[in-house]
Amino acid sequence: MDIPTKNTRKILVTQALPYANAPLHLGHILEAVQTDIWTRFQNLNGNMCQFFCADDTHGTPVMLKAKEMGISPEELIKDVFENHKSTYELYGIDFTNFYTTHSEENKK
Repeated sequence: MDIPTKNTRKILVTQALPYANAPLHLGHILEAVQTDIWTRFQNLNGNMCQFFCADDTHGTPVMLKAKEMGISPEELIKDVFENHKSTYELYGIDFTNFYTTHSEENKK
């Protein structure tokens, strides 16, 4: 990234976190594409814009889906994360960081 100047804005952008219980749907992709375009526009205009997202691994939807599939929530989280990551890559979404709320960093 470029060194910020007086006129450079530092911008942090995220999108709604998808639950880690199923593949992404069109709404997730639409939001990611729109946000990615806006983030790239900001960077092209000299701002320092970072785009973050993560799978939301907390809550009942993840627990129920794992139980339905007969696997641990951790296994479901891992599988869905890989699916989501590859789907976003397929659509050319350029996150600064795509992660999961189940990470060690998030637990701290």
